[in-house]
Amino acid sequence: MRETISRRYFLDTAIGAGLAARAAAQEKQVLEQVVPNDRKASVSIAHGDERRRIVSESLAAIDDQIRPVLKRKKYVIIKPNMVSTENQLAATHADALHGILDYLEPRFKGPVIIAESSAGDTMHGFENFKYQQVVNEHRRRKVSLLDLNRDGRYQTIPLIDYDWHVTPVRLAAPLLDPDAYVICAAILKTHNVTVATLSVKNMTLGAPLRSVPKQGPAWNDKRKYHNGVRGTHYNMFLTAQKMKPFWGATVIDGFEGMEGNGPSSGTPVASRIAIASTDYVAADRVGVECMGINPDWLGYLQYCSQCGIGQYDLAKISVRGAKIADVKKTYRLHRDIERELLWMGPMEELPPKLGMGPRQPDIPVEA
Repeated sequence: MRETISRRYFLDTAIGAGLAARAAAQEKQVLEQVVPNDRKASVSIAHGDERRRIVSESLAAIDDQIRPVLKRKKYVIIKPNMVSTENQLAATHADALHGILDYLEPRFKGPVIIAESSAGDTMHGFENFKYQQVVNEHRRRKVSLLDLNRDGRYQTIPLIDYDWHVTPVRLAAPLLDPDAYVICAAILKTHNVTVATLSVKNMTLGAPLRSVPKQGPAWNDKRKYHNGVRGTHYNMFLTAQKMKPFWGATVIDGFEGMEGNGPSSGTPVASRIAIASTDYVAADRVGVECMGINPDWLGYLQYCSQCGIGQYDLAKISVRGAKIADVKKTYRLHRDIERELLWMGPMEELPPKLGMGPRQPDIPVEA
C-alpha cells in the first residue's frame, strides 16, 4: 500500500514541478510581498499518543502569546471543522475540543461557545460527533453549542463570482465579534481544490452561511467560493483579510490526519501531532511542512502572505516543541492535483476542459 502511495506522490510532485516551471516567469513578480512582513511568529508542535493531551499542550506552549489578548475578551468561540456531519475523520474530534477546554480551564472563566456553520445540518453533526457530551462534561464552565446557520446573524462582504463579477456573501457575525476570542479547531487534511486545508481554510469556508436544511428556500453562500481554481483561492484570501482582526489562536489537530481525496473522502494518517499558533498563516505553513507538501502550491496562503495577513516564511517562524523533521510524514495528495495547481499558471494558457472555461459541476464545499 505504501509503495503505491509513494509512486502516486512522485507523479503528483512531477506534475506540480512542471506547472511551476512553466509559470515561473509570470509568478516571479506576482509572488513578491505587497505588504512587507518581518514579524516573527511562534508555532508549537506537540507530539504524543493522546489527542486531548497534545492539543492542550500545544496551546500551553504558546500561552505567552494567547493570555494577554484572552484576558481582554468577554467570551471564547471555538470554531471546529465539520465538512461532513457523518465522517469523523473529516470533522473535528470531540477530544480536540476537550483539549482546548482543558487549556482554558485555569485561564478563562467566561462563557465558551462551540460554533459552526456546516455545509450539512450542523445540529446533526453536533449530535453525531458527541459535542453535547463535551458540553456536559464542562457544563460548569458555561460551554454551549451554536449552529451559526440557525443563528442567522451575518455581515456581508463582496467576493467575485465565476464571471469575476462582484457577488455578496454572508459571513457569520459571531466570528467577527471583537468581544470574542476565536479559537480555530482545524485538522490536517488534503483538499480537492486548494491542495490542503488547515486553519485559514477552516475559518474562511466555515464563516459563510447557508440555509437551514428543510426550513424554507435553499441557498448556500459557501458555493459562491467555488468559481474555478483561481477564483476559489482569491475569494478565500478576500475573506481572510476581513476575518484576520478577529482571529485569536488556532489548533491544528494532526493526531489522525487525512491524505488522498480530502477533505471528506480521504484515508487516515497517524501523524500524532497538534500544532498551535496565534498566527493562522504561520500555523498552516508548519502544517504543510509536516504533511510533506510544497508550500508554494497553496495559492490562498501565498496571497495571505503577500499581503501581510500572516507569516509564511519558515525562516521567520520559531517552532516550539517537537521538530518538523521528527514528525513529518508525506501525505498522498488528491487525485485531481494537476487541476488544483492550475492557479499557478498564466490564465490565458489554461484549457477550458480543466476548469477555467465553461462552468464545471459544483465542487463539494468545506465548512
